[in-house]
Amino acid sequence: MIMYKRITKTVLILFLTTLLSISCKDFLSVDDYFSDELKLDSVFKETRYLEAYLWGTAALFPDEGSLQNNSHTPGPYATDEGFTSFLTSSGYNGIRFVLGEITANNLYSLNTWGTYYKIIRKANTILTRIDEVEDLTTKDRANILANARFLRGYAYYNILVDFGPPIILGDDIVESNASIDAYDRSRSTYDEAVEYIVSELEEAAKLLPASTSLANFGLPTKGAAYGLVARLRLIHASPLFNGGESARTYFGNWKRSTDNVHYVSQNYNENRWAIAAAAAKRVIDMASVVNYGLHVVPADSETPVLPEGVTSDPNYYDQWPFGANGIDHYRSYSEMFNGEAVIPVNPEFVWARKSGALVSETRNSFPQKLDGWNGASVTQKIIDNYRMVDGREIDNSSEVYPYTEVGFSGSAKVFSGYRLNADVSNMYVNRESRFYASIGFSGAFWSMSSSTSSGYYNQTIEYHFDAPNGKGSVSSPVDFPITGYVIKKFIHPTDAWGGTNAMRMDKAFPIIRYAEILLSYTEALNNLTGNHTIKMDGESKVFFRNMDEIRKYFNLIRYRAGIPGIRGTEDAITFQRLLEKERMSEFLFENRRFYDVRRWGIMEKTESEPIQGMNIEGGKSVFFNKVIPNTARIGGRVVNKRLVFLPIPLREVRILPSLDQNPGWEY
Repeated sequence: MIMYKRITKTVLILFLTTLLSISCKDFLSVDDYFSDELKLDSVFKETRYLEAYLWGTAALFPDEGSLQNNSHTPGPYATDEGFTSFLTSSGYNGIRFVLGEITANNLYSLNTWGTYYKIIRKANTILTRIDEVEDLTTKDRANILANARFLRGYAYYNILVDFGPPIILGDDIVESNASIDAYDRSRSTYDEAVEYIVSELEEAAKLLPASTSLANFGLPTKGAAYGLVARLRLIHASPLFNGGESARTYFGNWKRSTDNVHYVSQNYNENRWAIAAAAAKRVIDMASVVNYGLHVVPADSETPVLPEGVTSDPNYYDQWPFGANGIDHYRSYSEMFNGEAVIPVNPEFVWARKSGALVSETRNSFPQKLDGWNGASVTQKIIDNYRMVDGREIDNSSEVYPYTEVGFSGSAKVFSGYRLNADVSNMYVNRESRFYASIGFSGAFWSMSSSTSSGYYNQTIEYHFDAPNGKGSVSSPVDFPITGYVIKKFIHPTDAWGGTNAMRMDKAFPIIRYAEILLSYTEALNNLTGNHTIKMDGESKVFFRNMDEIRKYFNLIRYRAGIPGIRGTEDAITFQRLLEKERMSEFLFENRRFYDVRRWGIMEKTESEPIQGMNIEGGKSVFFNKVIPNTARIGGRVVNKRLVFLPIPLREVRILPSLDQNPGWEY
């Protein structure tokens, strides 16, 4: 990505941003993202300047891995998967969101509305003026057009999922001296927004490369565009936005003031599920060209053998990818997140970008006594959702691999480079590999091997009240894991924050993983009751509830985790339950849960269940009891339909007469 200096401000009128407080047109701002010599007119004199302008536009997007402090989106703390005692004054705005502290008048770091419209204006400027560049080659022109259109579509996508239907500007660039009537316009409906964004991404995909070089990792590709289309199509087909009870309950009275049209359709359309299936299958079919696939590591001498006596899935013991044999399940999952795998060539990353925020936020999980902040907590609901090593749920465990909340383990076990200490709670024994790859529990081993200071590496960390990193011993009143668990998913064994030579591995945040595409495909198929012919890219295909397809692609996720797959005889309701639980484990802290529970129409149900964890108020003898943490935050969590979307900044609504606010966010 081309880098250039922050410089003297150059006038570039911006539509709908709230960055400056000057006048009634304070959403019209100036652009300060050029080099010293460059004025806006000069951008379109040479290709190199235009490319700098393009990538400067891309740089305005927030770091997608910033999901905890000063997050760009509510994220895991605004769901039932994460919780923290960290003060909201330090910027933990997901907690602010569920505590009702976010208002239309103050969104804190969640106020990205203006930033996305700044990106849109810049993209429009490029698309409108590109032909002014005299030295532009045909190849460069196609590349710049594709990327500008992708950036515009991605900006609208972010507005749609966080704020709801956007104001669609098309190619318009509103002049600075225009009257208020020129830039006052109404929002699109949800359907209109989806179709517009999809069309932008489809057009971009025609000219985007199938893949990029190692040096250009993170730049948009055809797969990134198609992956976003697949995600949008699935959201669009889901209950909240596709008629039926959920859509009526949440949006039945929400109509556009200018023409009285429902913002969200009140009529169910099954064909949307077929379109979603087609969009996901298109990405799956790209695998032969782009080498997309699940990240797997071959088994070696440290890989544990598969559990014995598992007969529910006849293919379980077959070789990968037809079964779970021959791969290391722990390393296959953990190494794509912690930085061990070579990031730019990971086949699972349909689209990912390196994330400095993700590296920085690992400190939220590290032990307080070892220079961490010790409070990025995971809820008990997540812990209990992980299966046993033989694939059974904890409330239906087997005699061979039993689940019990009584007692402690015997000797230590080492597998796949992971050490499971002796004397850990039996709750954490014989669990599936994703549990060990993702969760820091009391009694877990932390290697932190980059540190060379005694006491800063190879440590067992406990969280009961009188332990060094427990609530009663930490030096800060908020630096403790309020549920007794921390998120460890993105932490490499060498990562350390304390002691001499402490370092952290680079991380990438997976914006779209191949695993998501597979699960999206199976979910879409599962919701079909008839045959649907969908034409995409000039080819027609028939989609129906094909259980062979559902079983094939769903079981890939299960086999990679080392657990048995489904048999393929499940009814639609049963499979939907299995899929919801699978997504909860597979995408932990990847910013999918927040949107999933909303599109499924189950947000109020899931958020109404009290947050639970271990008893951090007691010593080890009573720590391993499930309790509701002793904090007013639990009871203070707001469960309200308005939390489907963020509010549009109040000042934007007041300035533009035709701009309707989201339901329930008048203030």
